[in-house]
Amino acid sequence: LSPRRESHSPQALVCMCIRIFGPTSSSACPKVPLSVQSLRFLQLELSEMEAFVSQHKSKSIKRQTVITTMTTLKKNLADEDAVSCLVLGTENKELLVLDPEAFTILAKMSLPSVPVFLEVSGQFDVEFRLAAACRNGNIYILRRDSRRPKYCIELSAQPVGLVRVHKVLVVGSTQESLHGFTHKGKKLWTVQMPAAILTMNLLEQRSRGLQAVMAGLANGEVRIYHDKALLNVIRTPDAVTSLCFGRYGREDNTLIMTTRGAGLIIKILKRTAVFVEAGGEAGPPPAQAMKLSVPRKTRLYVDQTLREREAGTAMHRTFQTDLYLLRLRAARAYVQALESSLNPVSVTAREPLKLHAVVQGLGPTFKLTLHLQNTSAARPILGLLVCFLYNEVLYALPRAFFKVPLLVPGLSYPLETFVESLNDKGISDIIKVGGPLVVHGEDSESEGDKAQIRGICSLPSPSDRALVTGASVTRPGLCLQGAGRKRDLPPLPWALPL
Repeated sequence: LSPRRESHSPQALVCMCIRIFGPTSSSACPKVPLSVQSLRFLQLELSEMEAFVSQHKSKSIKRQTVITTMTTLKKNLADEDAVSCLVLGTENKELLVLDPEAFTILAKMSLPSVPVFLEVSGQFDVEFRLAAACRNGNIYILRRDSRRPKYCIELSAQPVGLVRVHKVLVVGSTQESLHGFTHKGKKLWTVQMPAAILTMNLLEQRSRGLQAVMAGLANGEVRIYHDKALLNVIRTPDAVTSLCFGRYGREDNTLIMTTRGAGLIIKILKRTAVFVEAGGEAGPPPAQAMKLSVPRKTRLYVDQTLREREAGTAMHRTFQTDLYLLRLRAARAYVQALESSLNPVSVTAREPLKLHAVVQGLGPTFKLTLHLQNTSAARPILGLLVCFLYNEVLYALPRAFFKVPLLVPGLSYPLETFVESLNDKGISDIIKVGGPLVVHGEDSESEGDKAQIRGICSLPSPSDRALVTGASVTRPGLCLQGAGRKRDLPPLPWALPL
């Protein structure tokens, strides 16, 4: 084989030998892309290699590649009919810009992966920006006179489409969603799709200056979005696999679609049609995208931050101590209310009752109204008795013991009685209501069947000349709780609802 090696480059033959017999070290041969002939040679058996070399020894070795994607770039003018250059993405991870006349390579750029979608903006002779979505799930941004990518956008899934709308790059992913990015890689918004995205393209209505994104979905819908707002939905009999919007014949705005079942659909946009964003997808409010005017950090803020960093443990312990003390005081107050029968709600779940007492009148005769409520979900209560415990020297009640009617759940039942003050020296005392409420029924023999709910009413003396109405008290020098006005003296104790 030694005479036949003269028609091959030494570097290619060294790489062939290393690939056949195995490299001796990782730096034995530089990474050189092989041609199609070299790849076929390496796949042959040892007995067939000599015949293959004899057949191709007179042919020069050329490295050919495959075009994976292409687009156009304006040469020096931005007019619609201006000359454009062809931009190619190849299988060997390169981007080539071809001359429109001689078809020579004007620029060559390298990528970390194979490009599958391309989007360009600008002019080749002035300034241009190129975005390439690659198979590794990233989008690379390149500018004029740059051999390597300047920015990189990492996606969470593989891209299925790439469209540039003004200064926003709209990317469709395999996660059934559209994403909007800036040219520097900042994520602007995300819109979720109802089905997988099959194809994407740009809709540009030049007469109205509208640019939108068209997305063909697997459920037979073609959705048109302006940013993240949904403009229109076109339903087709089959899933759309490709889209193209532009001039067709004498119509400037025509949409041509091909379906999965080899169908062709042509739709012409009315010249009076106006897209409305009222049916947009629900998303975050516009105020969320506004920047907050965060004030500058003052010296006091910096000092407080340093103090919290240094004494954070001590501050947390102090807070926990105060919290435990608050819980302890609340528990003690609750236990004291239960022991003194001051709770207006029954402590037993067997008879769920709620008591509320209201004192009305100027004296010496007062009106005492008890509001009794059954707080159970669906069980009525029957056979309750109410009694009043009071000092018979100071007060007189015409009815100190009477029966309660049937209590329907959720309703408040008023029970009224009158109290007459017998003392003319201004002495007042408390009246206990409940004492307890005894349940009369089939199971009322046990001590646990008593509804332990009580209330205490402190009645004023006739000399106070007080007017008590519900939870409001009116007296010279005191406050009126209902109106919310505050004075020096606190309200009377009997003004509070029980």
